[in-house]
Amino acid sequence: MRDTEPRIPTTVEPIPVEMEPSEAAEGVEYEGRMEALTTRQIAWRRFKRHKPAMVSMFVLGILTLVTILAPFLPLQNPQKLDLIGSLQGPGAHHWFGTDNLGRDEFARVIWGGRISLLVGVTVALFSGIIGTAIGSIAGFYGKWVDQLLMRVTDLFLAIPFLVVAILGTTIIARSFPHLNTIIGVVAILTLFFWMPNARIVRGVVLSLKEKEFVEAARASGSSNRRMIMSHVLPNCLGPITVVVTLAVAAAILAESSLSFLGFGVQPPTPTWGNMLADAKNFVLVHPPMVWFPGLMILITVLAVNFIGDGLRDAFDPHQQLGTRM
Repeated sequence: MRDTEPRIPTTVEPIPVEMEPSEAAEGVEYEGRMEALTTRQIAWRRFKRHKPAMVSMFVLGILTLVTILAPFLPLQNPQKLDLIGSLQGPGAHHWFGTDNLGRDEFARVIWGGRISLLVGVTVALFSGIIGTAIGSIAGFYGKWVDQLLMRVTDLFLAIPFLVVAILGTTIIARSFPHLNTIIGVVAILTLFFWMPNARIVRGVVLSLKEKEFVEAARASGSSNRRMIMSHVLPNCLGPITVVVTLAVAAAILAESSLSFLGFGVQPPTPTWGNMLADAKNFVLVHPPMVWFPGLMILITVLAVNFIGDGLRDAFDPHQQLGTRM
């Protein structure tokens, strides 16, 4: 009679890295035995395989560090006028040349990056918090709460963003003349950037609230607030991180568009958007005025999008990155 008992191997060979092991089998060899990787370790391993994301993280990190340290760097005064030296080309004294008022373009690009990055990160964080709160409440409680919050979300999605943003920034500037225009821009953009995060978080929460660990927490007497904060939201961090990261790039583009149209951050505070607005009349006369702020917007937005793409792949349990470049 054939032996039908399963045979247990006496030794387990470590899985070669080239074989792209499955989720359950991913691990590291430690003192001759395989140890399972944590979720964060698996995500970081996948993220590292995304070469554009790693390069983008390095580039964005350097750019952010330079803009943060701008007050301590030997930069020229970005507000210093020199009409005699206006519209100079890039050189040793002015790396990016000068604008129509003789101001150093390199210093203005660096200081403008401080504002553009600050607006992008602040809007992404605030809108992420609002969207996460609304999405988690709608998905967890369901019924009329879900219907009400999602109809409000649909209403905001149906509003023409650019028109309302222009009207909103104008009203804020006239109603609160002493208020910093940066605060007004952040408030308006936050008002229109929370909806994608809310819809994504709602969908994730709808699937998570039926899981066994949530049912176990409910059976043990945990309150709804504790279940949301301790059990549901920690499992939504992957999608939330991706959406918030991509929102940084969208917020930078939105701020640049508003500033270019004259309704965003107002001069003399430099941002990449109002620098392009100043350069629009000198496109043919002095192209470097357009090149450098436009190039910084392009590099930053591309870097953030690549990082978001890498994070999406890292947190996707069905993604296989062994063949990625």
